[in-house]
Amino acid sequence: MYPVIRMAKEIVKFRNAPALPITGTHVSQHICWPWDIDLWMELNNGRTLTLFDLGRIPLAIRTGLWDALKRNKWGIVVAGNTTRYRRRVQAFQKFEMRSRCLGWDDRWIWLEHAMFTKDGDCTSHVLIRGAVTSKKGMIPPAQVLAEMGQDATSPPLPEFVTAWAEADHMRPWPPQM
Repeated sequence: MYPVIRMAKEIVKFRNAPALPITGTHVSQHICWPWDIDLWMELNNGRTLTLFDLGRIPLAIRTGLWDALKRNKWGIVVAGNTTRYRRRVQAFQKFEMRSRCLGWDDRWIWLEHAMFTKDGDCTSHVLIRGAVTSKKGMIPPAQVLAEMGQDATSPPLPEFVTAWAEADHMRPWPPQM
């Protein structure tokens, strides 16, 4: 089940938080609840991806993207991701999430989220290829940034982003099963 109550809490909690620059980092605190765990009593890998939404939406609010989405009746979608899981998060363990936009190209907005223990160990990291959409299809990031009153020039994308994008482009679609 989607964590609707937790999302509502994050939206309310950060609705008046200071604005962030488009590449600013949103930091939030969370707990791994019993309904987040798997049979091994740790945060489920699929649930981890869902919980990253708890960072992505407040990030959109704080950077001004949310207002542009509402004004234009646009939506945001995740079009792909690559995730690393490195440390267990067990039931009732507290963790910090850090979310930020890395940049964009002519088609995609690139985001990253990471979870950290109270000791500062990174438990997981996800790179997300996202897009803004309308009923007519995808909106170019330059148009989205203009609507936000931002410069449409992206910071240089890290090499791990461009390398993954190139590798993913070579992947057959639809899959050859």
